[in-house]
Amino acid sequence: MTIPVRSGSPPSADRVAVILVNYHSEQYLAPCLAGVAGQSRRPDRVIVVDNGSQRDRLAQIVQGYPGCELLPMPGNVGFAVANNRAVETVNDCRWIVLLNVDTIPHPNWLKALLDAAERNPDCAFFGSLLLMANSPGLIDGTGDVYHCSGRHWRRDHGALELQMHLATEGTAAPCAAAAMYRHDAWLDVGGFDEAFVSYDEDMDLGLRLCLAGHKYRHVPESVVKHIGSAVTGRHSDYSVYHGQRNVVWTYVKNMPGFMFWKYLPQHLLFNLLTVVWFIVRGRGTSVLRAKWDALRGLPRVWKQRRLVQQKRRLPVRAFDAQLSHGIRQLLRGA
Repeated sequence: MTIPVRSGSPPSADRVAVILVNYHSEQYLAPCLAGVAGQSRRPDRVIVVDNGSQRDRLAQIVQGYPGCELLPMPGNVGFAVANNRAVETVNDCRWIVLLNVDTIPHPNWLKALLDAAERNPDCAFFGSLLLMANSPGLIDGTGDVYHCSGRHWRRDHGALELQMHLATEGTAAPCAAAAMYRHDAWLDVGGFDEAFVSYDEDMDLGLRLCLAGHKYRHVPESVVKHIGSAVTGRHSDYSVYHGQRNVVWTYVKNMPGFMFWKYLPQHLLFNLLTVVWFIVRGRGTSVLRAKWDALRGLPRVWKQRRLVQQKRRLPVRAFDAQLSHGIRQLLRGA
């Protein structure tokens, strides 16, 4: 069924909406929805955003899960826009949970997030433990690390479960493949930047939330299995273009005060290295177009920067303490 917009009364403290964005990924959607339906604490609302998929097939899958709502988009509007449109319909929920369709959540996944929120009322957004769906025993991520150069990565990616970090310290934001945000905090910073379309929008949102004074917490008890880049491809032209364009915008918009200029040489070095890296691997056209479009978009992003920094409540040095530093970390995995 098509979802109505609900408004009026303030959101209940314990109501939660789970949002999934589908784009030609029906083969993953059914097992993901089965996992959501099997939660020990079921969500109050489940919204599937159709980003221009096979409408009849998608409707058939959604109808198999009572209470699941379908929100159609006019076409593939991207991950950021699709989630923003869905959030606009959940004014009756205090918590917003984003879940990629290429995930299978553990039965206690959602309960663990809500329990963490109850234990940590000072925190406004939370991230799950991501395990590799196709590599048992290996971690996909325990939160996202942000380097002062603008590079970021999933902590513990590829590590054994026994070696994973449990603490939030060392990470700056959750991966939006499985993350929960308090509704008022989401609205406070404006949700995802729709110009990003896809890729890096979760890090950008996480940094803006941190700068505005909202705290993040990693929840290792909240577990999902994640395939990762199942729809767009890890190093496809699409992912290279959006990822390499958006990484520039994320740095320019969010790096506060003197830190912008202090770490700008490292940011420029990082961009140079990534351009060379992708050219060598046959993605030269995509990465060069990404950097050119990033530069063309800087006047708009600089205006956004002023607004982000005006809302900043976190001291600059406290923000710096949440970042990764050093040339070794900048070059890791290169």
